[in-house]
Amino acid sequence: MARGSDALTIAVLGLLDDCPLHGYELRKRIDLVIGPLRRRISFGSLYPALRSMEAQHWITQSTPTSAVSPLTGRRSRVVYQLTDAGREQLRSLLASSGPATWEDEQFDVHFAFFGSTDATTRIRILEGRRTRVVERLERVGAARASARADSWSAELHRHTTESLERELLWLDELVERERSGRGPASSPSTPPLPQRPAAGSGQGSTTSTTSEPSGQLSSEPSS
Repeated sequence: MARGSDALTIAVLGLLDDCPLHGYELRKRIDLVIGPLRRRISFGSLYPALRSMEAQHWITQSTPTSAVSPLTGRRSRVVYQLTDAGREQLRSLLASSGPATWEDEQFDVHFAFFGSTDATTRIRILEGRRTRVVERLERVGAARASARADSWSAELHRHTTESLERELLWLDELVERERSGRGPASSPSTPPLPQRPAAGSGQGSTTSTTSEPSGQLSSEPSS
């Protein structure tokens, strides 16, 4: 799969590593894990990804005991489960710590599964992310110096700078705790989320979510 889809791949394989899930439940859990950090995943992107992962033998479908539920008369939902090859692929993706893992979307999903990542890789990703945040702070500073003298523009730059500075402090604390072997201060099941710059700042993704038509949420398409 293309590198741009690595975040979705990690999310799917990581959740299926916990337990088999049908597509609709898988999507809901992805929303819970990484939904607050980026746009929600639609069935339009999830199901092609599932088919691609199945073609590569990373996941498999369980065979329903009956094609139609005797209680509801509805078609039984397909359940996806992780294969040994998929588990190996997940470990390989989580072991990656290159520049792509420092960017917003990949950093978020890697961070969400840090519990399955070794300490050395975690530190490399955190330090790489710190490099990205410092670069963004420098760009914001340069933009602020050349920006037009407008109070609203100045306020946006101030807010963006403060958000990046908070993330920088957070990353420094996490790296220090990792190096000392103490881990994050909060429960591993609910890791702290990085601060994101304000919408329109041009400094990465925002925390907004995109609503979808109710029809996409009420039923699962056939696969």
